[in-house]
Amino acid sequence: MFKSVYAKYISTFMLIIFVSFLILVMIVTGMVNSYASGAKEELLTHAAEGAAEFLEARTSNGLKTDFGQMIENTSDDVDRMLRAFAAMDEDMTILLVDNTDGAVVRMITPGGEATAGDAVIPRNVILEVNSGSSSGELQSLDGVFDTAHFFRTAPVYTDDGYACGTVFACASSRNRDELLGVMIKTILIASLWVMLAALVAVYILTERVIGPLKDMSRMAKEFAKGNYAARVRVRGNDEVSELARAFNNMAESISRLELMRNTFVANVSHDLRTPMTTISGFIDNILSGAIPDEKRGYYLELIRTEVQRLARLVTSLLDISRIQAGDRKFDLRPFDICEMARRILISFEAKIEAKHLDVEFSCDEERILAMADYDAIYQILYNLCDNAVKFSREGGKLSVSLRFAEEQRVAISVYNEGEGIAKDDLPYVFERFYKGDKSRGLDKSGAGLGLFIAKTIMDAHHERIWVESEQGKYCCFNFILPLA
Repeated sequence: MFKSVYAKYISTFMLIIFVSFLILVMIVTGMVNSYASGAKEELLTHAAEGAAEFLEARTSNGLKTDFGQMIENTSDDVDRMLRAFAAMDEDMTILLVDNTDGAVVRMITPGGEATAGDAVIPRNVILEVNSGSSSGELQSLDGVFDTAHFFRTAPVYTDDGYACGTVFACASSRNRDELLGVMIKTILIASLWVMLAALVAVYILTERVIGPLKDMSRMAKEFAKGNYAARVRVRGNDEVSELARAFNNMAESISRLELMRNTFVANVSHDLRTPMTTISGFIDNILSGAIPDEKRGYYLELIRTEVQRLARLVTSLLDISRIQAGDRKFDLRPFDICEMARRILISFEAKIEAKHLDVEFSCDEERILAMADYDAIYQILYNLCDNAVKFSREGGKLSVSLRFAEEQRVAISVYNEGEGIAKDDLPYVFERFYKGDKSRGLDKSGAGLGLFIAKTIMDAHHERIWVESEQGKYCCFNFILPLA
């Protein structure tokens, strides 16, 4: 029904305010009615009972005539008494009714005028009020009054207990109705002002909430178009602001990922094109006879090196694709991680001697059994050792250590002294498509995918790999495996 959040907020707030004021009107009306009625009826009860006591005192003085005759004979005293009680409220009317025929024998109006009255109260009404079943209800007393009145009654008894007459103390409900009308009008005006204030408040509130959401929607459309530079303005520290910050962080990550993806495509294209160009040039020269026979073996060896480089690159790309697609299944089984590390170090013997590296190897025990995929861990450790040898400075230190860690784990560390990794590059060395410029400058043979593959394999094993480095001094890669 409502398409915009603002319309939903407004409709909800208006409904809440309307229902709240409706309940308030009902409560106030009930309270005012109860208070006004209670106060009025208490006053009427006092007047009716006081008048009845006065008249009963008269009957006890030997006035045994009928009720109407008694009132007629003592009209002056009765009128003074009735006026005194009627003066208790400006709207009070007091009736003296003869129970024999229901005739109103005396009436004192709100102005204090005393009349004999010509009205008649039906017998059934007299019986009801004297039994207490209808006393106090709003009535017109069968036409005595033009409008409904509050009333209280008190019977007048003779010495022998006969109810010869009834005193009706009555008051109009006009004052109560006027008070209720004023209060309802006041509440209505207040509700209109509150609704107006609510409209303004809801507009400001929704603008603070909807504004960033609109910005995010607009930014998302820009991202879909390939514009990753747009950002959402962050205002405040509430949940919406947190969402805006998270959106900006996501945009930053997407932008960085897109940059790395583009860099990766350019790097891979370069890594593919360079050896292919080299191979094509050498083959063309061999076929054309430009290369002497005695040098063909040398150039064929160069071609083989470039082919192997291409094969490594393609293998790395295939490994990434298989791991991410879940096609590569890892065979978890126990193996001696210390023996694996020894064999890998021995395989780099020639390169280590060529750079005159100081090698250290330490293992907490002769044999440490780890539970993991042998080939995958071999690939990680080989890659880390290969990088350590490549990026170690001449005559620097190269260390491989295996030590027991907490929670039944073994920690493997590969340390080398050399250029290290820049502090700004540390958070990204394991990210997809990332390759630092120094790495590309120092390592012409690598494709820059080894660390990402290592991180992907460790994630698949639900274990951790991390790096510690100080640029210009050292670099140390660490990963953890469970013990068998």
